Amino acid sequence: MVEFQLPKLTTRVRFPSPAPYDMKILFFILFLGFLAGCATEEYKPMPTPSKETAALIAKKTGVYHKVLRGQTLWQIAQVYGVSIKDIIDSNKIPNGTALEVGQLLFIPGAQEVKDISEHAVDKNKNEFIWPLKGKVVVYFDDPVSASTVSRGIDIQAQQAGDTVLATREGDVVLADYLSGYGQTVMIDHNDGFISVYARNSKLLVKLGDHVFKGDAIAQVGPMDNRVVEHFEIRHGSQATNPLYYLP
Repeated sequence: MVEFQLPKLTTRVRFPSPAPYDMKILFFILFLGFLAGCATEEYKPMPTPSKETAALIAKKTGVYHKVLRGQTLWQIAQVYGVSIKDIIDSNKIPNGTALEVGQLLFIPGAQEVKDISEHAVDKNKNEFIWPLKGKVVVYFDDPVSASTVSRGIDIQAQQAGDTVLATREGDVVLADYLSGYGQTVMIDHNDGFISVYARNSKLLVKLGDHVFKGDAIAQVGPMDNRVVEHFEIRHGSQATNPLYYLP
């Protein structure tokens, strides 16, 4: 094998520096290359959110409704097209709390504030009224024993024999003694709602009677040393808080 040795350079070679104009051209060429690389990158659309994520986003949007005299949670929920539960959960409303005039309710998912008077359901037929005027002494879900809670409210009567009124129009489906309830009336309102009136001393209606809102159906009587009317509103088989429906 033959080895060759390159001669050493005795003089320094200088290369001319690029002119400012040449540097501009070089930067421009590099910039075009960067744009070309971006243009060839594949486009990736934003992923569609899941139904669960969409529901959470919808619940974070909404409007505030100012409660006016006579308005109920049930009425407000119907007008805005949301469930009572969604309104309760969004506003953290306790079971024993009734709406107050001027109260602001957050309506999840609503896009605009609505005038309840313009959208209200037929008040002469569908709205509930109090079966008896008096102070609420037991609230929905209050414990009544070591193992049971109240499925309605107890309304303090002024005296035994006070008249109990039908809260809405409907058909009497029970007018008899019921264990744990005493003399009881149940009215089917033919729209999924049933109202229950218990602890009466006398029943003024019988099974099969058709009653209208405000009709006298019973007289309240003493029970367990108290003169109270036990009142429930059931939606299907589910007991619900009557305060959500009463004005």
